[in-house]
Amino acid sequence: MKEPFSEARFVTVSEVADLLRVSRMTVYRLIDQRSLPAIRVGRGYRILEEDVHRYLQERYTEAG
Repeated sequence: MKEPFSEARFVTVSEVADLLRVSRMTVYRLIDQRSLPAIRVGRGYRILEEDVHRYLQERYTEAG
């Protein structure tokens, strides 16, 4: 049986910003608005890679 998060990949706010081609502040806003789930680690945030993909899929279908 798999342990929770055993294959989970976390990315930083900067990595998400680079991927989405937006500023880090935009990513922080998405986190504050609860549009993008994140986990607080120390003073920063980590986002599950699959949550980023889910966010993009939801936005893509809304635009299409």
